[in-house]
Amino acid sequence: MVKHFVHRRLVRHIDTKRIESAIAAAERRTSAPIHVSLAPHFWGELRKTAERAFDRLGLTATPERNGILFFVAPTRREFVVLGDVGIHQHVGQDFWDHVAAAVSSRIKQGDLTDGLVHGIETVTDELERRFPKVAS
Repeated sequence: MVKHFVHRRLVRHIDTKRIESAIAAAERRTSAPIHVSLAPHFWGELRKTAERAFDRLGLTATPERNGILFFVAPTRREFVVLGDVGIHQHVGQDFWDHVAAAVSSRIKQGDLTDGLVHGIETVTDELERRFPKVAS
């Protein structure tokens, strides 16, 4: 699902350490890899580009096919949340619509970082139920 957001200049205000921390916390709870990709200068079809990035990042190569990608094009004021087939078969499209709406509502309040962190936390809760982290 491609979602639009309304605020410009958000890319300058991204707290990458906070996003990295949210991803690290998520990956301590689940076996699913989570990536956030920002495309500051973007042309083309967002979803197709996000799907190519998903493949290029190796998110389709996980044993349980449970990778997640948040792909953001701030200059276009759009983002896509993609989940691989392993998670999608459990949660369905309504879940992704819910995640996108949750991220979008935070971004519309003016905080891209908070939107992404909230999205990561939302998918993590579901991923932990379906794909809990197994101690090595």
